[in-house]
Amino acid sequence: MKRTEPKTTCVVGAQWGDEGKGKIVDLMAKEADVVVRFQGGGNAGHTVVVNGEKFVLHLIPSGILHKSRCIIANGVVVDLIQMLEEIDHLRGRGVAVGKNLILSDRAHVVMPYHKFLDKLAESGSGKIGTTQRGIGPCYADKAARKGVRVADLYNPGFFRARVRAMTEEKNAIMKALYGGGPLDADRIVEEYSGYAERIRPFVADTVPIVNEAVDRGKRVLFEGAQGSMLDIDFGTYPYVTSSNSDACGIPAGTGVPPSKIRRVVGVAKAYCTRVGEGPFPTELLNATGDRLREVGGEYGATTGRPRRCGWFDGVASRYAAMINGTTEMAITKLDVLSGLDEIRFGVGYRLDGKTLDLLPTDTNLLAKVEPVYRTFKGWSEDLSKVIRFADLPGRARIYLQFLERFLKVKVTMISVGADREKIILRT
Repeated sequence: MKRTEPKTTCVVGAQWGDEGKGKIVDLMAKEADVVVRFQGGGNAGHTVVVNGEKFVLHLIPSGILHKSRCIIANGVVVDLIQMLEEIDHLRGRGVAVGKNLILSDRAHVVMPYHKFLDKLAESGSGKIGTTQRGIGPCYADKAARKGVRVADLYNPGFFRARVRAMTEEKNAIMKALYGGGPLDADRIVEEYSGYAERIRPFVADTVPIVNEAVDRGKRVLFEGAQGSMLDIDFGTYPYVTSSNSDACGIPAGTGVPPSKIRRVVGVAKAYCTRVGEGPFPTELLNATGDRLREVGGEYGATTGRPRRCGWFDGVASRYAAMINGTTEMAITKLDVLSGLDEIRFGVGYRLDGKTLDLLPTDTNLLAKVEPVYRTFKGWSEDLSKVIRFADLPGRARIYLQFLERFLKVKVTMISVGADREKIILRT
């Protein structure tokens, strides 16, 4: 096979998720031959607005709205019910879903007991703010070598034995810890065998498919879910997701080696948000935070939960840029800052009289820090019709130029509205 220089791009979040990755992926998917989702599950919610019409995608890659080949790779944990509902919903709105969608036979399946365990664990005092969709328990079983892979669905004897064993184990756990009721293994097997037949046309070994596309010089776009600060290894543990939600997750999540990843686009809002529990140093528990939430429409695409809002945390995003090997930045929702008299940017943390310029590993320490800010004068102009960087208000340009100097990464895309056309491309 003739090999050419890889034309690969990865899009990852540089904050705590909800950065607007869906819009950036949607923009770039227009030129992509293949779009690959490499981690996470149905707890993600990528919102794309097309001609004023909103699409919220959870499992299926954003490239489905274009002519791209879309792949749900092995690093994703798949809720079959949610996947089928999403396919039906897209088809109902006129979006073609067929041979353009492929599901890895190595992907793990979110089972009913995963969802029950997630909900029960989040009902107590030790909750960490999950979406209660079974993602964490599914990844836990994957690591414990107790999971069900898509391929297992088509081995009836193994599948039935595995479900019976795991249902017995999970029922005992739920009864002992939570007083939960028993699940019926045979009913689960029957139900999921039906789902298996419905998804069969989409199932394949995606590892050679993606690698062959890269080796042939196809434009391959890797789509991350959640954000780098929610990464299981490098995020604010334990208030994180259950997978590697940064570019480090691509090789394990797809079978594509690191040497083939060429371009890494980090996505961040012009301010910062977080959903669920966990430290958030620049959080604004005041009228300004409320304003950012309402103007920015900061409510979860998957759960509808109100997002916590605050100023841009430069320390966290600079750390994210480092671990991702970020080659460029996309800044979203700059328009939400219009109308503020002043805008702040977190340049450090203060703890016990000392100033820190790195993210503490100990999440308990991060919860105690006070942010150190650089303050900028705000602007009042409407940005929705701006199409060139030079036409942005001078104060907005100053803010963005400081941001890229602080992160040491150039800002090449700036979103100034919800619709896919509301974006400034900067060379």
